[in-house]
Amino acid sequence: MVLPAAGSLIGPQDLLLLRPNGLAGGATLRELAAALAERLPDVKPTDVLGAAALQASFLALAGHFDVQEPRALDRARAQAPEQLPSTLSGAGVGAGATAASELAALLVLRALAANPALRGLRPLLDLAPWPAVEAGVASAAQWLTENEPPLRGWGPLPAVFAQPAAAADTVEGQLEWMADAWSELLPPALVQSIGRVRGAVAEEQTHRGSGPGPVQGPGVGSGPGDAVGDDAEESFSEDHDWMPSCVLIAKQAFVWLDQLSKQHGQSITRLDQIPNEELDELAARGFTGLWLIGLWERSDASREIKRRMGNPEAEASAYSLWDYVIAERLGGEDAWRDLKERASERGIRLASDMVPNHVGIDGRWVVEHPDWFVQLPQPPYPGYTFDGPDLCEDSRVGVYLEDGYWTRSDAAVVFKRVDHHTGEVRYLYHGNDGTQMPWNDTAQLDYLNPAVREAVIQLILSVARRFPIIRFDAAMTLARRHVQRLWHPTPGAAGAVPSRAEHGADASEFAAAMPQEFWREVVERVQEETPGTLLLAEAFWMMEGYFVRNLGMHRVY
Repeated sequence: MVLPAAGSLIGPQDLLLLRPNGLAGGATLRELAAALAERLPDVKPTDVLGAAALQASFLALAGHFDVQEPRALDRARAQAPEQLPSTLSGAGVGAGATAASELAALLVLRALAANPALRGLRPLLDLAPWPAVEAGVASAAQWLTENEPPLRGWGPLPAVFAQPAAAADTVEGQLEWMADAWSELLPPALVQSIGRVRGAVAEEQTHRGSGPGPVQGPGVGSGPGDAVGDDAEESFSEDHDWMPSCVLIAKQAFVWLDQLSKQHGQSITRLDQIPNEELDELAARGFTGLWLIGLWERSDASREIKRRMGNPEAEASAYSLWDYVIAERLGGEDAWRDLKERASERGIRLASDMVPNHVGIDGRWVVEHPDWFVQLPQPPYPGYTFDGPDLCEDSRVGVYLEDGYWTRSDAAVVFKRVDHHTGEVRYLYHGNDGTQMPWNDTAQLDYLNPAVREAVIQLILSVARRFPIIRFDAAMTLARRHVQRLWHPTPGAAGAVPSRAEHGADASEFAAAMPQEFWREVVERVQEETPGTLLLAEAFWMMEGYFVRNLGMHRVY
């Protein structure tokens, strides 16, 4: 009852034909059948079904659920029944199947076809195209009902398979019933898979009408632990003497330089060309901190996307970064150092952004460390295509947006990364806070990976050694509760990002992978290795107090 329920909601109805492994991380029909086959009475399926019909069942199940090579299925249809097992096994079908599991799978399939909650999938489930199989399964069901004892007190096996449909008339209700009533009948892993499918059902309802990509709704108040309790341990960070009186002004670097060029009647394109009188004026007006937005080397792909979409003068996003080096167009490290010294002489500290949640779609880490990102080995939706231009200038890797971006018809949750040396293809998730469209020029880091957390902390420390004030972009997305809500939802919970419900983690799994708040570790490491750094976090979703009181940020906004 599991796989078709998910297939009916997370993609077109032909999803079952296109995804040979079923629901990623969840239960396939064969897994369910194999689990139930272990509870089958000691029966010889060939005695009740017939050898030819049992062999033909490989074809029936392969055509509906797990054929990996469609052309092999076409060849199999033209062959005699006795030739099917070898043909389909060569196509990766029926591996590990036993006579008992084949019979169980067919009985499950028969129950699914009769399930009123799945009436929309009946063309995929119906055995009518294989009349011999259909008649054989009906005979097997009758034989088991009449000749075998009830299954561990649950009744004859065919009746057990029909119980969810009798208990509830909706997919959601049946899944809930199965997780409760069959908790002792099924292996724990399969019960957890049912929970993931329940989450996929809820996710589809949350995002219904938006297509597989766009995200609707705020994404706040859903998922575990969204409410910040007053009983969390307090851990304030102490201000240094200059921090309470810091008055910070923000300037978009390229915009400000353009304004200064017009104001002074000369070309000002580098940080070391900013006139002293401008710094004098800032100091005279009482500013003691200068936050220059967009100092780091940005993603070339981000700029290319914007220009291809109709803005020929657009710059890349300041929050889609290639790497943490001062942009060459701003004069590089030498120009930044010159500005820092002149600003310091006037009592002005420089502040910098740090973007911990994601990198540019063609960022250095995307090229060199693909394992560090939330990803899948196949697209999360079968309708995704990636036939547009390669957006990565690095010859080692190709980066491709989903075609819906170029046609303005969709906003996919992943992009395609191709290793030009090995041919390996991965589908990396875009950055996403669950409240709006995916950030299509970014790649989402996976914070369940300890190597990622340590690499980001090292980046933060390197920024802190150069800037006494750091502003953390979208800091709230990396609180543990939101890492789980967005990317690894608990089984049964809707994914805030479409397609993530089926890749969730229960509380114990998540706690083992991410045992403490990332930001608490950041604060402690900064205090130890770069003391005197003012930490400023972008934090909303009613988390401002938590970031200061419990995570140790000096300021939030």
